[in-house]
Amino acid sequence: MPGWTTHDIPDQSGRVAVVTGANSGLGFVTARELARKGARVVLACRSEARGNAAVDRLRAELPQARVELGRLDLGDLTSVRDFAAGFPYERLDVLVDNAGVMALPYGRTADGFETQFGTNHLGHFALTGLLLPALLAAPGARVVAVSSPAHALANIDIEDLNGERRYRRWTAYARSKTANLLFVHELARRAAAHGSDLVAAAAHPGYAATNLQTAGPRAEGRRAAERFMSIGNRIFAQSAEAGALPVLYAATEPGVRPDSFTGPSFAMWRGAPAPSWRAPWTLSDTAGERLWTASEELTGVTYGAWKA
Repeated sequence: MPGWTTHDIPDQSGRVAVVTGANSGLGFVTARELARKGARVVLACRSEARGNAAVDRLRAELPQARVELGRLDLGDLTSVRDFAAGFPYERLDVLVDNAGVMALPYGRTADGFETQFGTNHLGHFALTGLLLPALLAAPGARVVAVSSPAHALANIDIEDLNGERRYRRWTAYARSKTANLLFVHELARRAAAHGSDLVAAAAHPGYAATNLQTAGPRAEGRRAAERFMSIGNRIFAQSAEAGALPVLYAATEPGVRPDSFTGPSFAMWRGAPAPSWRAPWTLSDTAGERLWTASEELTGVTYGAWKA
C-alpha cells in the first residue's frame, strides 16, 4: 500500500464498472482510471449534458476507452429504478457509489426524503440492491461506498432519519456519511452470511478539491462562503486525482477486506491510500440492521437476489 498510485491498478480488461457522479471530480478521475486499465465504464450522471461532456472529454483523453453515459438521479427513486432496469450488461464487477451532496439547506428529494440522506444514502442503497443480481453474476465483485472523515461528527438518528425534528446542514451531512459506512458494514455482513464473495468496502478522499465544497454556497447565493471554500481548495486540499486514489484502491486492489475503510495516509487528509480510522458506531451490527430495515421500508428495495 505505501506509495500506491494509479500505476498499481491491476488490469481491468473484461470488467464492467459503474461510477455514480462521474461527470466531474473524484467520479470522473475514478471512471477515467478504470477505463485506462481496460474496464468498460458506465458514467452514471444526473445531468445528461454534463455527463455527455464528461464522456467526450474522457474519450478525447483516452481514445481507446470503452465508456458510456447512464442517466441517474439518486434523488429520484424512479430514475434509480429506470437506470437499473436499463442496465445493459449481465454482470457488474465494480460499483462505485460516489455521487453526493454536502451541507445543503434543508430540502427534500423527489420522494420526500431529506436531500442529503436521500441522495447520499438511500439513492445508493436502492441502486446497489437493484443491481445486486448483476453484481452476484461477477465473481469477486466490488461495491465501494465513498464516505468522509466528517462521519465522525454525528451518528445517525434512527428515529429522525429525515431530519424533521431539528436540521443542521453539517450534522445531516455527517449522518449521511455515517449511513454510508453502516451500509457497507451491513452489506459485508450479509454477503458473508450468504456465502457470497462480493466485497463491500468504503473509502474517502480526505480533503480533495472538487466542486462538492462550493456547490451548496453557490446554490444559495452565499458568495462569501463560496469564495472561502474555493480558497480552502486551492491552499489546503489535494487534487481530485490524489483524492481518487483511495477509491481506486478499494475498487481494484486484490485482497481488499470486506468492510474496510481506506483513505489518505497523512492525518486522513492527503497522501497514498492507507487504512483509515472510523467511528466505532459505524461498526455496530445493531445499528447496521436497523438502518438496513428502515432503508428497505423507505425505498421499497429489499435485495431480493439474496432471498431464499
